[in-house]
Amino acid sequence: MNKFWNWVKNEDSGETELYFDGPISEESWLNDEITPAKFKEELAHHAGDLTVWLNSPGGDVLAASQIYTMLKNHKGRITVKIDALAASAASVVAMAGDKTLISPTGMIMCHNPATLAMGNKADMEKAIELLEEVKESIINAYEAKTGLSRSKISKMMDDETWMNAKKALKLGFVDGILFAKQDESEPEEEKEPEKNSDSAEMLYTPSVTAASFLQKLTATQPTGIPIDQLEKRLSLLRN
Repeated sequence: MNKFWNWVKNEDSGETELYFDGPISEESWLNDEITPAKFKEELAHHAGDLTVWLNSPGGDVLAASQIYTMLKNHKGRITVKIDALAASAASVVAMAGDKTLISPTGMIMCHNPATLAMGNKADMEKAIELLEEVKESIINAYEAKTGLSRSKISKMMDDETWMNAKKALKLGFVDGILFAKQDESEPEEEKEPEKNSDSAEMLYTPSVTAASFLQKLTATQPTGIPIDQLEKRLSLLRN
């Protein structure tokens, strides 16, 4: 089993911390039903408060969704610390923190989900419908953390939005910046105000993913989930 997470003991505090460093579910998790159970078992062995260090270009959004749920369901307080990058699916994991912090040099990126599809017109329409549902589920996590309107979050995903530490703090994607003095943090009242425009339609823009700046930053080219696998996985999650 190729694990993409690791438990490391902090020599200063004596506490064990969880590290996600690299792509989420590069070769495991949803292709191996044992892996989610293994992660859940290991997480249960670390009762109490937990620090999660995150540095990932993303990966499988459904794996990220399940990790998000397991962390939210954890009995202790979850503190997520983004030390470099929380992009794509990894940004969903970042939303699981009761408190989410980011390095002053760190970045968060959100964009529309992608998949691989082939077939006739009906097949393409079905693929778009499934992607819209996946997008809605991602928006749920962002909305719960930031308090931003669904239409604003949807537009950010359409545009493939990159956020440095200060922008992520201002928009509510993080709760603070690591190493920053208290008086250097953004005042609460400067957060992006909520706008009641949730009735706007969801949009899907595949060209955004194709032009992803992430491809320029990593040697590993991100790949989408074939539509038949996506449908199967969504069905399993609904059961």
